[in-house]
Amino acid sequence: MLSKRFINGSDFTGMVHRGAECLQRNVERVNALNVFPVPDGDTGTNMNLTMTSGVQELVSKPSPAIGKVSEAFSKGLLMGARGNSGVILSQLFRGFSRSLAGQEEVNTLQLAAALQHGVDMAYKAVVKPVEGTILTVAKEAAKHAVSIARRTTDVVEMMREVHDKAYDALQRTPDLLPVLKQVGVVDSGGQGLVHIYEGFVLALGETGVTAGQGNTSANPTPTVTSPGERTGYTVFVPQQPSSAQSRLSTEAIEYLYDMEFFINRKLAGRMAAPFDEAAFKRALAKDGDSILVIADDEIIKVHVHSRKPGDVLNYALPYGELTDIHILNMREQHRGLLHEESIATDSQHISGSTRSIEDEALGMTVPEVLTGAPVDSVPVEQAHEWAPYGIIAVAMGQGISNIFLDNNVDIVLSGGQTMNPSTEDFVKAIEALHAQHIYLLPNNGNIILAAQQAVELCERNITVIPTRTVPQGLAAVLAFRDEETAPVNTDAMEQAAKQVRSGQVTHAVRDTTIDGIDIREGDFIGILEKSIVASSPDLQQSCRDLLSRMMEEGGELVTILTGEQADAAETSALSEWIESTYLDAELEVHAGGQPLYPYLFAVE
Repeated sequence: MLSKRFINGSDFTGMVHRGAECLQRNVERVNALNVFPVPDGDTGTNMNLTMTSGVQELVSKPSPAIGKVSEAFSKGLLMGARGNSGVILSQLFRGFSRSLAGQEEVNTLQLAAALQHGVDMAYKAVVKPVEGTILTVAKEAAKHAVSIARRTTDVVEMMREVHDKAYDALQRTPDLLPVLKQVGVVDSGGQGLVHIYEGFVLALGETGVTAGQGNTSANPTPTVTSPGERTGYTVFVPQQPSSAQSRLSTEAIEYLYDMEFFINRKLAGRMAAPFDEAAFKRALAKDGDSILVIADDEIIKVHVHSRKPGDVLNYALPYGELTDIHILNMREQHRGLLHEESIATDSQHISGSTRSIEDEALGMTVPEVLTGAPVDSVPVEQAHEWAPYGIIAVAMGQGISNIFLDNNVDIVLSGGQTMNPSTEDFVKAIEALHAQHIYLLPNNGNIILAAQQAVELCERNITVIPTRTVPQGLAAVLAFRDEETAPVNTDAMEQAAKQVRSGQVTHAVRDTTIDGIDIREGDFIGILEKSIVASSPDLQQSCRDLLSRMMEEGGELVTILTGEQADAAETSALSEWIESTYLDAELEVHAGGQPLYPYLFAVE
């Protein structure tokens, strides 16, 4: 058996290529490992496209030094990340590459430490980490690597152990995530990572690994998993009552200055002091909270609520030039919000929070960009000439895209459940938009992390409204007002999105049982938010069952977005049923043109 005490840049390049190949061969298998039997499970596709972007960047910057090639690979993953699984994969190798910075070659101890550093960064990137997902698989494998590295100097042996431990952790994911056990599968993101590690071992010369297995005596992997994006990874914004501000005293806002700025270390050159992130955060914490520091080699993004803004800027000055400085007085904001609440006639305009989205939380081909006007880049120095606001939304279907474009949205990224825009797609759209404050509407839970990752990479004033469905996105843009301040618009858009109940109908791709509902392949399944609540071989019946659940709490407006598979006669019959059953509800029907989902529903 081949053994290696060190691996260099050429070795790691081979490992990445082989890992990408193993994942690519199993894309459809990973896609099929989806808790929901919908036709567009795309964990494998997202991870594969993310890996492809990483490989392309690595190929363009070859080096014998593992530190340099891992940095190139990380950059490619970061820009090409699609979906929550792709974003988490990019974070795993972002931490990995930082640990190996400056290294020509590494031994087992260094490689194990890099794997652990990657896990630490990935957990940090996810607001509410969910165990039983790709995070668990990566964590258990890295922990085992650190242990094994103390007992062997053979990189091949250690990497084989890492793969086997990842496989074993994958088999335990159903014990950690009840929905996986219910359906009898393992996590799809974790399965994808096991395939990547499998390729790493094969590239190092190990021939005893069977695809999807830990060791040759292990049982084959069961038909697997719910994508992590169905069970976690996405940002959770807690419900806030619309009158929350009326319950808060203005004087109770202790850290009243909301600060956001960048430290540009490159501009300062040799004058910049070495950056100690931990010490910097401790200094900010003396008189502040809601601290967010995202440090890269050249740029450091800082967000903090502080009592002493002058001290914050003085803490930052030694590390580089300060740019894009924004300081808001939150007590002043609060007084304004209370005033808005006192005169508001539309509840959607009542603010529910003084916090930005960053206080709550830190995704084939490039999707087509639809815009209301020609798009071209404008240098940042011309920002003073830009419009106050810009909105970027994600949508599938020409009809839905047109609705967004007709209602304040400037750029529509073509995508959704079947094709998630990458981080780079968001970055390019942001760079093309001539606006001082930009809102991103992901309109899909599996796209939120990619949107947030784009925010980290752009030196712009950007807010992600964490919309998980198209109806939520439409409600958010309808709540937007050009004449309002950014905090008021942010709160209004978030509150409007929360008030919408979203439903969708598609066909099942396999037999399964979920939450006591027996589903047969070919049935039409009704999904309320993230739960399957109806299943029937009859489309009309499934739609009615779903809408009945959506209307249990009442509703004044029912909106139907018809997909490309929708039949005019079916739509007419469904409309007549709604109008005769819910006499007090107004009905709107729009041609959405979305694939795979004959109908999308919204109840407000």
